[in-house]
Amino acid sequence: MAGPAAAGKVLRLLNKNAFSVPRTTKGTHWLIKRTLCTKPQEGSGAPKPSSDYSGPFTVPGYAPSKWDKRFLVWTGRFKKVEDIPKTVPISTVDAVRNKIRVQVSYLMIVLTLLGCLAMVISGKRAAARHETLTSLNLQRKARLREEAQSTVAKP
Repeated sequence: MAGPAAAGKVLRLLNKNAFSVPRTTKGTHWLIKRTLCTKPQEGSGAPKPSSDYSGPFTVPGYAPSKWDKRFLVWTGRFKKVEDIPKTVPISTVDAVRNKIRVQVSYLMIVLTLLGCLAMVISGKRAAARHETLTSLNLQRKARLREEAQSTVAKP
């Protein structure tokens, strides 16, 4: 009867959370004081950051290219290209690029549907004129046979 007894021990261990992270002893803390990432004190004599500086926890800005500036204006983030600052947060540029990417995909879907519609209409018009691929192929083969017979008959 070692099988059921062993299974009972395993269940008891699982109920006691034997596999959980070990708890620390009383009085110890897992919190680490991070002095390099704290905001500067308001009353300290530290120099004030420039107007381009957006805080201690942000990633430095991204200098947008000419196309990025156009995308920023097209998506409505800024009114004019002149209004765009020298550096823009990379998250803003990523959001604008994603929005443009979605708009381009929608445009491609619409153009594909219009192309399909144009092909259906032109195919129906060709069928009304009795211009099928089979008839065109038969005409081309007849013309090639005539040219082959005329070249053979000339010598």
